[in-house]
Amino acid sequence: MQAIAFHKLLLLLPLAFYQSTNGMEWNYLKNGKDWEDLCSSGKHQSPILLDSRTARKWVLPGITFWHYYRLLKRPFYIRNNGHSISLDIPVTSNGRKPFITGGRLKGRYYADGLHFHWGSYKSRGSEHLINKRRFDAEIHIVHRNEKYRNIAQAVRQKDGLAVVAIMVAIKDNAKSTPLSRLMEAVVRVPIEDSNATVFGQSSLDQLIGGVSHRDFFTYEGSLTTPLCDETVTWIVFTETTTVTMSSVSKFWLLRDHWGHRLINNYRIVQDLNNRTVFYKKRMS
Repeated sequence: MQAIAFHKLLLLLPLAFYQSTNGMEWNYLKNGKDWEDLCSSGKHQSPILLDSRTARKWVLPGITFWHYYRLLKRPFYIRNNGHSISLDIPVTSNGRKPFITGGRLKGRYYADGLHFHWGSYKSRGSEHLINKRRFDAEIHIVHRNEKYRNIAQAVRQKDGLAVVAIMVAIKDNAKSTPLSRLMEAVVRVPIEDSNATVFGQSSLDQLIGGVSHRDFFTYEGSLTTPLCDETVTWIVFTETTTVTMSSVSKFWLLRDHWGHRLINNYRIVQDLNNRTVFYKKRMS
């Protein structure tokens, strides 16, 4: 049993790193307004407001998602890290790690981890806004450039990370999916550093609701948590995945590092600062 627990911990360490802050304590009481250092001084910060009318239209090939459709080999190990719910991405049934290529990316970016941002019963909780709309929650899949051995190394490099973001919308009659079942399971990790195993097979594509990969925004930005490293190529899907209120509301029961309700764990939108946002839309 101890060996199994230690194995789970090792699997979660890479995901925990990019949310670590070298001992600095932080919270979402002001949704990031009080974060210091690069978080406040950086010029390529995330999230941002995405507007399909003003973004530059993307005419080059889109993103290719490799092994996203293959069943993942083992269950998910989920963890409450005091700021979000996170999980590592296991290899697929054929022993391969899901990865992405194409777009503005150079080389392969391997899917290492996934985490969530959400609101509360009073407010929606996505980090990015699309055409001025905030969604109920947002999923981030963190990908690491193949040039770097781990997240700890990649986060320090300008081309180190690519994050795929999926918007989550509440729908009364949404069907039960691997995503909704995962969200229902977060009640098993109610406090910081608690973890649980979520059984049931799915592919990474099924886990994010099977949303279309063809329409997306992409831009150069940062992590949305301290230390806010500006080493991220963002890929934000425009199609949403839907779940019920029951699924989303499970997040509102969780507790953060201080034992308070872990709600509204999203950062406010940041200035664009003359960056170019690209918009890829399928041809009708």
